[in-house]
Amino acid sequence: MSIEYDEKGKYYTNVVSKITVSSILQTNTHLIRGLVHIRQGERLKDELENEESYVAVTNASVYDANGKVAYSSPFMAVNKSQIVWIMPADDNQAGESG
Repeated sequence: MSIEYDEKGKYYTNVVSKITVSSILQTNTHLIRGLVHIRQGERLKDELENEESYVAVTNASVYDANGKVAYSSPFMAVNKSQIVWIMPADDNQAGESG
């Protein structure tokens, strides 16, 4: 990793710092729960609007139409064109109904 400094002491690096947001994504056929990686200071919406074709999701669980886990993966790249909607998950209410 290279780090460059300007005359004011600000540093520049080729590493992009990201944070994780616990999220729920709906595709045409599946519901996905996991951690979406976004740049610091940005929103999920901003991640969808950047030029990249895929959204990185870690600790992903993919649910079928019956609400059962079809499969899980430590990493998944979801094509943005397949996302119908996305929202931050409220982990305190995960699994609760009503």
